[in-house]
Amino acid sequence: MRRSKLVINCQPSISPFLKKEVEDLGYKILRAEKNGVTIEGGWQEVIDLNMNLRTASRVLWLIKSFEATNPDRLYEEAKKIPWHKIIPKDGYVSIQSYVKNDFIRDIRFANLKLKDAIVDRMHEENGIRPDSGKERDRTVVYLYWHLNKVWVYIDTSGETIAKHGYRKIPFKAPMIEALASACLLSAGWNDDKGSFVNPMCGSGTLAIEAAMMAAEIPPGYRRKNFGFMHINTYDPQMWEEAVAKVKIKNKIKSKIIATDWNGDAIEAARINAKLAGVDHMIHFEKMPFEQSPIPEGPGMIILNPEYGERLGEEVLLKSVYKDIGDFFKQSCQGKMGYIFTGNSKLAKVIGLRTKSRTEFQNAKIDCRLLEYELYDGSRRDPESRPSPKPKPAPESDTDRPVKKRPRLTRK
Repeated sequence: MRRSKLVINCQPSISPFLKKEVEDLGYKILRAEKNGVTIEGGWQEVIDLNMNLRTASRVLWLIKSFEATNPDRLYEEAKKIPWHKIIPKDGYVSIQSYVKNDFIRDIRFANLKLKDAIVDRMHEENGIRPDSGKERDRTVVYLYWHLNKVWVYIDTSGETIAKHGYRKIPFKAPMIEALASACLLSAGWNDDKGSFVNPMCGSGTLAIEAAMMAAEIPPGYRRKNFGFMHINTYDPQMWEEAVAKVKIKNKIKSKIIATDWNGDAIEAARINAKLAGVDHMIHFEKMPFEQSPIPEGPGMIILNPEYGERLGEEVLLKSVYKDIGDFFKQSCQGKMGYIFTGNSKLAKVIGLRTKSRTEFQNAKIDCRLLEYELYDGSRRDPESRPSPKPKPAPESDTDRPVKKRPRLTRK
C-alpha cells in the first residue's frame, strides 16, 4: 500500500473527539471537518487507526482523484486505476458512495459505472471478472462524487468500525458504540476516575465501553476481518504484530456497576460484556435505577433514559426524569452525574443545574450529554438554596445558550 491521504470518517457530532483520538495516537491532522479528519499514511497507519479508534466509522485510503462531468467520464478515469494490483483476482467488490451533482439522478447508476470500470480493467488484466454485491466483508471501494470532482477510495475498514463487534444482543434501540465512547471521552472517563455506575444500562454499551477504556482494550483488538485484509499487498503478519504489541490490564482499579429493572436487558448486557472480554470487570444487577448501589469516593453516574419519541410517552416519562433528579440529589452526592437525552423538555424536569451541556446526535435525533456536579453535604447545590424574594428565580437550564463546541478533557 503506497502512502496516501487517509480520510477518517465519523458521525458529525463526535468529530472533535475523533480529532483528539487521532492526535493522541501521534498523528498530524492535515484537515479537520465536521464528519472526520484527514492524515497521511500507509499500512502502519491503516492498521493502527482501525484497531485503536473508538469514535471513528471508517478509514478511507485515497486511490485517485479526478474531474468528471458525466458517468462515461467517471468510467474512463476509474478504469485507468490498476485495480488488478489492488483487488485479488478471485475477490469480491462492494461499491459504496456519496454522490451530489447534476449528472446522476440515481446513486445506483454511479455505483454501476464504477463497478463496470473495475471489473472490466481486471478482466483485461487477469481474464477473470471479480464478483460484486452489497456485502462489505471483503474489498470495499468508496466513491465520493461532488459536483464535477471525484475521489475514489478503498474503505480499509470494510464493515463500520463504529460498531466494536461485541454487541450480539442489542436490546431496544441501543446507543452505537462510537457514540458511547464519545460520551465517555467528553466526561473524561479513565481508570483513575473512581467508580462508574450505569443505571438503566440496557444492553450494557456504556458500561462495556467504560471497562474497555479502563483496561486499555482497543476496540478492534478482537475483530477478525477488516477491509484492508482484502488488498493484494496485505501481509497477515502486519496485523499479528500489531495485536502482539497491545498491553491489556488484567485488573482495573475502577468499580463498574450496571443495573436495569429488566432481567432480559441484564442478561443481554452480560453476554455482550463476555464477548468484549470485560464481564469480570462489571457488576451487573437487576433492580430499579434508584436502587443502584453507589460506591463511596469519587466517581461518575451516567444514564441514557428513553426520550419519549412517540405521542403520549413524554407525559409518562416526566415522573422518571424527576426521579432521576431525586436519585442524583439523594444518593449520588460527591459524584459527577451525566444524563444523555434527546428531549430538552424532559431535561427540565430533572431539577438540577447543569455544569455543561455537550451536543451530540443519536441517529437523526439532536441530543445532549448533561453534566451535573453533585455536591456532598459540605457544599449545597446552588439550586437547592432558597432565592431571596426580591430577586427573580435563576433562569432554567434550557434557556441558556448551548455550548457549540464539546468540552474536551485530557485522559
